[in-house]
Amino acid sequence: MTLERTKSTKTPLDFLSGGAMLAPMAGVTDMAFRVLCREMGCPMAVSEMLSAKGYTISGRKNRAAAELLAVDPMEQGAVALQIFGHEPDVMARAAEELTRDGSYALLDINMGCPVPKIVSNGEGSALMRTPELAAQIVREVSAASHVPVTVKMRLGFDAGSDAYLQLGPMLERSGAAMITLHARTRSQFYEGRADWSAIRRLKERVGIPVVGNGDVASADDALRMLEETGCDGVAVGRAAQGNPWIFEQIRDAFAGRTPRSIPAEEKLEVVMRHADMLAQLKGEHIAVREMRRHVICYVRGMRDAARLRTKVNSILTIDELRRELTAFMLGA
Repeated sequence: MTLERTKSTKTPLDFLSGGAMLAPMAGVTDMAFRVLCREMGCPMAVSEMLSAKGYTISGRKNRAAAELLAVDPMEQGAVALQIFGHEPDVMARAAEELTRDGSYALLDINMGCPVPKIVSNGEGSALMRTPELAAQIVREVSAASHVPVTVKMRLGFDAGSDAYLQLGPMLERSGAAMITLHARTRSQFYEGRADWSAIRRLKERVGIPVVGNGDVASADDALRMLEETGCDGVAVGRAAQGNPWIFEQIRDAFAGRTPRSIPAEEKLEVVMRHADMLAQLKGEHIAVREMRRHVICYVRGMRDAARLRTKVNSILTIDELRRELTAFMLGA
């Protein structure tokens, strides 16, 4: 087999066999956190969602958009950009411009966000109420994008909805290369149990890869989801907050290895690297403020975590954060 032939057989979806992907989360999956997850074995991470309309108006001149669009060299080929919107032409224009330079391996369309201000504009999970429009968006974005287009969606909008079974095949015909299914409805937000049986039903309904999402909190959960649903891959969301090691643990479990325990010294090192990278990306003031919620996740389950939360909320500098965390995590 020639070298050229070997290269041509690789696709951006090959990551599905390499472990769990990082699901997009607003305020979480910025470049700093994605880099940590990448180092821990995450084969594909999805960015925070970007407004297609906002981008077409201001481009990268907006500081928040520029920070969201930042990609580290080590992420090349392992990061997907997620966009949201409800106007097919605007979505297509943004898709063409954003994927032109090859920074992103995939372009993901958000059809699952449950936040009221997004839904009230007919965007996010509201698109599941308008399947023809959702399919048109995928069709036009797929035609304009320089990379494969994927979709993240929910079961439907209202409790008991199975809109995903109608929409899945429509999105496939419109050009979607993969669907990630968060197995909850919009009305559930993040409450209740994810219905993994729905992931299996979607997998049986479409020919493109299906990634399962919802209630994967450990390596055992990831293995069980694959076994129970037959899905092509697993996406981890909230369970990765404060625990980027989950990707290493899932990768080891997939390979039949026993996941290792993480020593306190390593946890401290990673938390502070997270803080330092955030400061470099967004400035120290913003980084310290954002790290407050991350720190609570990193120390979840540790003794006196509630006491630390009170202290962290009053911290103003990275050096203060380092001193408090060193004392808390190492007893120094």
